[in-house]
Amino acid sequence: MREAAVTRRRRRAGRRINLFLWLGGILLTAFAVLAVFGAYIAPYDPNAQDLFAMLEPPSAAHLLGADNVGRDILSRIIVGARFTLSIALASVFFAGIGGIALGAIAGYFGGWIDRILTGVIDLLLTVPNIVLAIAIASVAGASATGLTIAITASFIPPLARLVRGRVIELVQEDFIAAAITVGMGHTRILLRHILPNAATVIIIELSLNAGQAVLIGSALGFLGLGVQPPAPEWGTMLGASREYLTVAPHLVIAPGVAISLLVLAFNAFGDGLRDVFDPASNS
Repeated sequence: MREAAVTRRRRRAGRRINLFLWLGGILLTAFAVLAVFGAYIAPYDPNAQDLFAMLEPPSAAHLLGADNVGRDILSRIIVGARFTLSIALASVFFAGIGGIALGAIAGYFGGWIDRILTGVIDLLLTVPNIVLAIAIASVAGASATGLTIAITASFIPPLARLVRGRVIELVQEDFIAAAITVGMGHTRILLRHILPNAATVIIIELSLNAGQAVLIGSALGFLGLGVQPPAPEWGTMLGASREYLTVAPHLVIAPGVAISLLVLAFNAFGDGLRDVFDPASNS
């Protein structure tokens, strides 16, 4: 009976894995297509104004309506996928490089290097991600580059702490001691033995961080610290539409739903990866 119960759990886990991976993968593929080919798919120029269509609700001419200067919202959502997705992916990529490097160095070498890096990381971790991102974006400037820098810097400390903990566990393994004994260099040990064995944790964390990057980027855009108009970045669209919430709610609903779907895609994909790489989480 115990074997039957284990089999049932594995089947449920398999269905859950397939569901999450398929859902996240399909949504991310759709958003990637919009990001690459959005300018060709959009029915209108995203910045073309039609004053006769100002605040027009969804209709046959404008499926998601028009904004306060008559721009087609559907076209702006489609083209804006490139801004939102590229900023999120770039932020996670650079945060991954910084967090992995700091965490690996601190966990592997230990001693005073670990104490200094851990102290800086712990200090930054006392500040919430969004607050740290706002502070950095204010200094870096309101632009796509400033937004990427702000999100990247806010993600490095938690990732570095995660990688450090995993590296400390791996350093105590026998195969690492054997590599040190035969005279293998530190760089080679880190790149060939430690980081590949920590890759599972890193990949899962980065995939989940991508969803948070979308939320933080949209929040900064909403506050006016992100990509500046007339670029159709979704957070910026939300910020520009808030004063019309009562008279034209479709201006807020469309980018809000787009942001939610992109976050869902990253989170579902990350959960699916976690179920694949960490079977213990299914029990």
